Amino acid sequence: MSTIAERITLIQARMLAATQRMGRPATAVRLIAVTKTHAPEAVMAAVAAGVTALGENRVQEAEAKIAALAGAGPALQWHLIGPLQRNKARRAVALFDLIHSLDSVRLGETLAQHVADDAPERRLAVLLQVSLAGEAQKAGFALEGGLHSAALPAFYAEIEALLALPHLDVRGLMTVPPAAPNPEDSRPYFRQLRRLRDELARRYPQSAWSELSMGMSNDYEAAIEEGATLVRIGSAIFGAR
Repeated sequence: MSTIAERITLIQARMLAATQRMGRPATAVRLIAVTKTHAPEAVMAAVAAGVTALGENRVQEAEAKIAALAGAGPALQWHLIGPLQRNKARRAVALFDLIHSLDSVRLGETLAQHVADDAPERRLAVLLQVSLAGEAQKAGFALEGGLHSAALPAFYAEIEALLALPHLDVRGLMTVPPAAPNPEDSRPYFRQLRRLRDELARRYPQSAWSELSMGMSNDYEAAIEEGATLVRIGSAIFGAR
């Protein structure tokens, strides 16, 4: 059975190959190791193998792990990749370097207010989660069809409201495509997200729109080929939960 370090080495090699196929630099994509439900000892093994960015789905679980890994080698970045309830927004502001799952103007306003209250010199880095497949159970701004969605004008209005919040730093988009065994089934959604990001960058150049968080253990190579800058990988590193 392979070790966590060996799996990370293999994933990094595949990430590099995918960037090279597309003529992208090796530094264009970052690995986010998703540590949900895995013990701090397993996370430490990933950190020892060179991982510096960790993703968690829940604020409470992340809080315990961040404390357990305090001082563990180089400075770690913590990313919130799961849905965020407004009543946990203050803790999320304190814990995370990047929130991938901003899914409403109301949540954005709540996050911005907590930053203003607790760290007024800071701008909180966030990504906007977009739901592209019309799945009612998925969080995110509902935009089935991407740039062809009838909801696009309303989405632009929401973007403008979020960009007006001085304590938020909107850096890009995130999506979770429908679960599918074939990674090629995810590719159209990754392409839609990239095209949406490109249009937002054209319309709203005051924000960098530099990040695309897309791709997980089963489909990260397709995501990289479609422009991902952050891939969220859990089971391919740590094994099944």
